[in-house]
Amino acid sequence: MEPIAILAVGGTIDKVYFDAKSEYEVGPPNIEKVLAELTLAIDYTVTSLMRKDSLDLTDEDRRLIVRAAAEAPSTRVLITHGTDTMILTARLLRQVVGKTIVLTGAMEPALFKTSDAVFNIGCALAAVQALPAGVYIVMNGRIFSEGTVRKNLNRGRFEEIGTDD
Repeated sequence: MEPIAILAVGGTIDKVYFDAKSEYEVGPPNIEKVLAELTLAIDYTVTSLMRKDSLDLTDEDRRLIVRAAAEAPSTRVLITHGTDTMILTARLLRQVVGKTIVLTGAMEPALFKTSDAVFNIGCALAAVQALPAGVYIVMNGRIFSEGTVRKNLNRGRFEEIGTDD
């Protein structure tokens, strides 16, 4: 199978905490550390596009993400992204045709023991290999087609649109 192109954008999954008096900052792609600790039977590349909280992403940033996904040499693209605006970026990625694009992130930084990052990354890696061309969000053990998902802030998870609070 061709290598999976992983594009790191930032978000909570990449946040680091320097000391008790510091704020979180978006650091280098934590997916590299997560994957390096695993015995994987897949090939992948990691490209850091930016180190931003998703609330700070601009229209130009999103155009860069779409362009990078379209120009990636692989037809299988995984994007690590902040959860607050992941749905907006997924919507824009619809214009990339002929590729399977999966977005994932985390509610806590990947380097935290209680983070959902490792689980979400694992699910996303499996999904990007198995799904047909299209744009998907993989969070909380679920695969959502773009346009069918929302982030439920009260429950701290992603769910299908139309799900009751």
